[in-house]
Amino acid sequence: MEEKKNVLVPGAIAGLIGAGVVAVWFLLVDLAAGDPFRTPAMIGGALMGREDLQASPGLIAIFSVVHFLAFAAVGVGAAWALSQLERSPNVLMGMVLGFVLFNGVFFGSAAVTGIDVVGQLGWVEVLVGNLLAGIVMVSFLHQAGVTKRVDWSEALKEGTVLREGLIAGIASGFLVATWFLVVDTIQGRPFFTPSALGSVLFLGATDLNQVEVSMWVTAAYTPVHYAIFIPIGILAAAVAQQAERQPPVLIGAMLLFVAFEAFFLGLIAVVAEFLLGPLAWWNIAIGNLVAVLTIAGYLWRKHPKLAKVIASDRLERPA
Repeated sequence: MEEKKNVLVPGAIAGLIGAGVVAVWFLLVDLAAGDPFRTPAMIGGALMGREDLQASPGLIAIFSVVHFLAFAAVGVGAAWALSQLERSPNVLMGMVLGFVLFNGVFFGSAAVTGIDVVGQLGWVEVLVGNLLAGIVMVSFLHQAGVTKRVDWSEALKEGTVLREGLIAGIASGFLVATWFLVVDTIQGRPFFTPSALGSVLFLGATDLNQVEVSMWVTAAYTPVHYAIFIPIGILAAAVAQQAERQPPVLIGAMLLFVAFEAFFLGLIAVVAEFLLGPLAWWNIAIGNLVAVLTIAGYLWRKHPKLAKVIASDRLERPA
């Protein structure tokens, strides 16, 4: 019973703090746009199926209650997840939570209201607000003693981390590029995905008509592609090193996958919202799954102790 209280109270407090961060962030965004309280009015209208609602004290109060209660629940869930880990990274885990919140807002709003609330509020604004909230919430949970911070310097001092991370990053990047090539070819537009992203980065494309599908644009985007996957591979290798020292790997692996998925969806949403339709959510999600499985499979083979660590942890846990 004591363990539940230790998770419930700091989790709820962390959630309330995160809700406050998001509320202040969007208040500043709305003030900068010259329309104070636009966000609660818009979301309240979406929930009620109306587009003509004006901000009022009553509407803001109702929205605030729902907002803070939802974040309190998320905070408790985050506290429970972190409590299963002996140690966890601070900023990284905060970004993971922020990406989870971002996906929750997008899919949740679409499922409940049928409206692209994130698109109306602004992809950048929603992503940044949730990332800030996630980092602040995890930082508070660390301070509250729910879990300890990871000392990444120990893992990075071992040369195997950089070597394994480099191999895992290159392999996953190659397979994802191959996946996109296969899908683009089947759809009758070879190299569309890298050319579209390259056109946005290097040519300033803002709509589909400005996308230049060519080998030159694809070649220019390729180094950027691997520059994204290699750091993720190194991070995963460092996680694997730490996982051999602490058993609860499953939750960390799941959170890393969620962050990986949300990172690319969020990145494309921020950089080039007009590509979300043509590239297709399922295409991106499967490509990310290929990358995660590649990295996880390679590191699992390189760290056979992980299976023993997980098995021993299960035996040590009370029934």
